[in-house]
Amino acid sequence: MSGIVIIGGGFAGAWSAAAAARVRGGADLNITLVAPNEDIVLRPRLHRLLPDWSRVPLKRFLEPIGVSHLRAAVTEIDTDAHRVVTDGRELGYDRLVMAAGSRLNRPAIPGSELLFDIDTVEGAARLSGRLDGMEGFRAVVVGSGFTGLEIATELAERGTVVLIERADVVGPDLGPGPRSVIEAALTALGVEVRLGTTLTEVDEKGARLVDGTHLMADVVVWTGGMRASLLTAQIPAERDHLGRLRVDGRLRVQGDVFAAGDVAAAHADPWHQVVQSCQFATPMGKAAGHNAAADLLGVPLVDFTPDPYVTCLDLGSAGAVFTTGWDRQVQLDGVEAKKLKDTILDVIHPPLDDAEEILRQAGQQSNGVSG
Repeated sequence: MSGIVIIGGGFAGAWSAAAAARVRGGADLNITLVAPNEDIVLRPRLHRLLPDWSRVPLKRFLEPIGVSHLRAAVTEIDTDAHRVVTDGRELGYDRLVMAAGSRLNRPAIPGSELLFDIDTVEGAARLSGRLDGMEGFRAVVVGSGFTGLEIATELAERGTVVLIERADVVGPDLGPGPRSVIEAALTALGVEVRLGTTLTEVDEKGARLVDGTHLMADVVVWTGGMRASLLTAQIPAERDHLGRLRVDGRLRVQGDVFAAGDVAAAHADPWHQVVQSCQFATPMGKAAGHNAAADLLGVPLVDFTPDPYVTCLDLGSAGAVFTTGWDRQVQLDGVEAKKLKDTILDVIHPPLDDAEEILRQAGQQSNGVSG
């Protein structure tokens, strides 16, 4: 038996492995996680610019539960042959879990190589290193989604920030619910907001906007949207506008392939699809891993049933804003919301070295944060 191969070492991949190991019990079933990284990167922490705080050793999560980690990058997936090819090896599989994550959508503009980002731990370390010891710096942040707002308000504590947004409102994807809180925080922190514009060029001295304006800046941080891993194109199945694989209620793509996390277009409820976030990646990973193993071992499969949707947006020294529901009704803001945000950043840290606790949590669909 070839067993289960999981592609990806983030929240979805790691928890897929744990859930599959939990279903396996004492059965003879190989579980292999394939990812080039040695750490799970807690991306929701990266805006704090403390890269080491965002790393969790995969070894201390996988070894206690008997899951193998092949440190390699996947180059080819052949679903007909049930085969995954890496940069130095071929693996057969009986069930495949795609959990390869997402990547930042970088713009094709002059000087794009000068852009900073916090999409990866290496990106956060590069930005942190650039700003280390630099007080009163000037930063341009492009995009006012979750990531843009969090890094803009974080940087505003140490420097001058201009926030650029293509839409005519701040946080267009967040809706009107938390907007007044966000706008008040940006004003309190002195963040200059420029709406209805975008970036056309980056140079050593700053950023040029579509109207020709040049903004002097020490760093230009790009946060302009995510796309699913390009590996999804190797699965012969339907994908959405973000490149995510469409899955059924048990996270099956087709046949012997399941998907979880940022590569999966799943329904959170009958009316809404999941968004690319750890809030959904973790329970998706647990459901996909459970079902991949259950499908092989004759155990009942489970439906993907996430917690009700919530958001908690960090706003730097201005606090945070916590909302519930898809219309994002504000429940907490300021200091109290900031305390909740800090709790969430602790809660997402996976347990380490303790097989019993890892497997116990692998059996829980809930993230423990709800309205």
